[in-house]
This record gives sequence, C-alpha cells and structure tokens, in this order.
Amino acid sequence: MRQFESISMKRKQHSEHENHERWLVSYADFITLLFAFFVVMFASSQADKGKAQQVSESVKRAIEDGPHASALIATILGGAADQKGKGSASMRGPGGAIKPVDTPPQDQKAAQLVELLPSLKILSEELKKEITAGKLQVSMQARGLTISFAQAALFPSGEDTVSSDAYESLEKIASAIRKVPNPVRLEGHTDAVPIRTSRFKSNWDLSAARSIAILEHLSTHGAVAPGKLSIAGYADTAPVDTNDTEAGRARNRRVDIIILNETGVLGEPAKPIERRPLNE
Repeated sequence: MRQFESISMKRKQHSEHENHERWLVSYADFITLLFAFFVVMFASSQADKGKAQQVSESVKRAIEDGPHASALIATILGGAADQKGKGSASMRGPGGAIKPVDTPPQDQKAAQLVELLPSLKILSEELKKEITAGKLQVSMQARGLTISFAQAALFPSGEDTVSSDAYESLEKIASAIRKVPNPVRLEGHTDAVPIRTSRFKSNWDLSAARSIAILEHLSTHGAVAPGKLSIAGYADTAPVDTNDTEAGRARNRRVDIIILNETGVLGEPAKPIERRPLNE
C-alpha cells in the first residue's frame, strides 16, 4: 500500500512541475530570428542610398575649388534638377504587378559627373588660356563633358581646314580623350546665313565637313582611336544664340567636342557584336 502511495505521489509531483509554457521558448527564438531578418533587409535597402550620398558629398568637395563649382553643383547635384527629371525603376507588387518607383535624379547625375570629373578638371586647367580668350568653353552637360570651340578658333570663314593655331588646344583635348574609355561625338554647327560655293552646297555640307576635319585631326595627329569617334553636322538647326545679330551668329558658328557619358551614349548606334569562327 505504501509503495502504491509513493508511486502516486511521485506522479502527482511530476504532473505539478510539468512546464506548459515551453512553446514560449520556440516562439521567442522565432521572433528573434524574424527581427534579425528585417534588420538585415532594412540595412540592405539603405546601402545604395548611403553610397549615393557619399558620392554626392565627394563630388561636392572635389569641385568646390574648381572654376565651375557653383554652376556644376546647381546643375548636377541640386536646385531645379531635384524638381524636374526623375529616374525610374520598377518593383513587383501584390500579384506580381510591376509598379514604377522613382529614384533620386541627383544620384544618377552625381554618378555621371564622377565618371568625367577628372577630365573636366584637367581640361579646365590646361585650356585656361583659351577659355579666358573666349576661344572655347568647357562645361558639363546632361550628355557628357562638352568642349565648344568658336568657329574662328578652328577654321577660317567658310572653310574646313583646321587652323594651325588650334593644334595645341586639340592636342590637350586628344590627351584627355585617350585617358578615358568614353566615346566622343564631334558636332559641327553654322549660323543661319546660307552658303553655296563650289565646295559646299549648303550649311549642312559645311558643318559635316568641319566635323570630319576635327575627326581626322584627332585620329591622325592626336592618336585617338577612330572607333571612339563619331560625327554629326547640324547646320543652323541647333543655335545657342540669336541669328539676328553678328555676335549671336558668331556664337552659333562652332564645333562641339563631347566626351559622352552613359546618357549621351544612348543616342549612339549599338556596337556590333564580334563574331568568331565556329572552328575556334
């Protein structure tokens, strides 16, 4: 009898001390892992923003001492640019539907500026004499780094033969082009005064011929790979000033050398795919 009572008491004690809240341990572990997962996801989503901010700050510091600092910061990293164009990306929402997501335009433009910033600083310093004399302008635009030559600094009026006075400037530009992988577009422009000579039937012919002349000079004398260069002739269709005054027409007669960034390359034809023989 006593033995039976002893066994009963042990069972009773065992049942009294049985822990019915053991599930809380597993639940707590699950919550901890879930929290860690969301922390990792949040940190990952912030990585690109942090890098983009670092790029922007680096760009600002790099160009604060440059001659074009205020204009570049206003145009590329701040001001109205934040309110106008917006980049876009996409993400999948419920049901797999694709929804557009805005991305900060200043981050994209900052990255494009960083791409050509060294060339901008070098050319601004090395071409300071020509810039001061009004022979050319160096600026960063949406499609890339633009060196805009006044016609008088490159060609005699109505001609497409490069003046020897421009050789030194073109060599400095060729040196900068050789140091970057970016393609370069050479664009000829004229004023609205029609031309018709034995050599040039129209302003279209003249603008294209001047682009070709610069291409030949850069590839022959500047050792720039011809595959990096392309030309365009715009005649009088893309003026930067009025054609009603002589000063305005002088500004419109120009050749632009553009070191293209990723945005500018979008307007260029796709490069052909190199095909190898099947027996290789």
